[in-house]
Amino acid sequence: MRQKPDYILLLVVGLLILLGIIILTSVSTALSQDKFGSPGFYLFHHLVFGLLPGILLGFLAFKIPLALFRKWASILLLVNAILLILVFVPKIGMTFGGAASWINLRFFSFQPSEFLKLIFILYLATWLTTRTEKGKKTFSETLIAFFAVIGLISLLLALQPDVGTLGIVVIIGILMYFLAGTPLKHSFLIIIAGLAGLAALIKFEPYRLNRLLVFLNSETEPMGMGFQIKQALITVGSGGILGKGLGMSLQKFGFLPQPMADSIFAIFSEEAGLVGGVILIVLFLMLAWRGFEIAKKTHDNFYRLTALGITSWIVLQAFVNIGSMVGISPLTGIPLPFVSYGGSALVTELIGIGILLNISKKNVQKT
Repeated sequence: MRQKPDYILLLVVGLLILLGIIILTSVSTALSQDKFGSPGFYLFHHLVFGLLPGILLGFLAFKIPLALFRKWASILLLVNAILLILVFVPKIGMTFGGAASWINLRFFSFQPSEFLKLIFILYLATWLTTRTEKGKKTFSETLIAFFAVIGLISLLLALQPDVGTLGIVVIIGILMYFLAGTPLKHSFLIIIAGLAGLAALIKFEPYRLNRLLVFLNSETEPMGMGFQIKQALITVGSGGILGKGLGMSLQKFGFLPQPMADSIFAIFSEEAGLVGGVILIVLFLMLAWRGFEIAKKTHDNFYRLTALGITSWIVLQAFVNIGSMVGISPLTGIPLPFVSYGGSALVTELIGIGILLNISKKNVQKT
């Protein structure tokens, strides 16, 4: 029995995109004028290289047979791994913000690590479904293979470095591994290995420990390593209940780093206040509700794991981003889905939503 796609999910995502355009317009106008002499440069770039291709590819993901995603998941992961290596090649890779995370194709650039989030979810859903269908739950055939794949991905992301994306990928990987019905002791071993990996990352790059120290005490070096979180808290708090009004933020003028990217929620809270921030949070909670409902109703294990992975990725990333702006999670540098400036992230998120809607229209309730 074929069902219609989840229109509530479609409406929620549409509202998030619309809200994102409004927020980005407000935040980017003065910055675009100052840097490029045109108030609409950043918004135009976001729409043309992010929203437009994202909608087209998302619609394609909604229409094509889901079996193709399962068939091509391994190839897509291999291609993505090659792209992650190419970011280190001179004249092809591009460094921004201290991270070699971009590939420059002259006419446009993109960030392979953003596409990795979705492709890794598809690969894991395919691989775990195959393993559990065949009953292959032994340590050697499942856990070691999982460590091999996620270890390679972790190495490539750590070398860039893109620890924010690495954290999202590892957490989603652990969650999907657990939800696939694998032995519980495997998940505990993966968590222990993940914590050991985090300790190693901190040892090799002490600034990561500084971020944790700032998270634990926001008063740490307010003019140094604690500057961003201190300014973020000031920005959020200055909005009050109803905010200063769209376009009226003062913190975006050089006070708060990355106002269009990972700090955009703080700027929005300054302009739209507590009410605006709560509306945005409620929309992400509604997205979680619909995504998990889609996973709950499906009869197919691949569909279920894919829906759980996509929903968890988007919602987790949203609340990690928001949490970092209000001091309840460490700063990670990851964007706010559908809202932050960035074409690669928006395109990937919309493809993910297209797949979710595709799954929703094929759901068959078990009887």
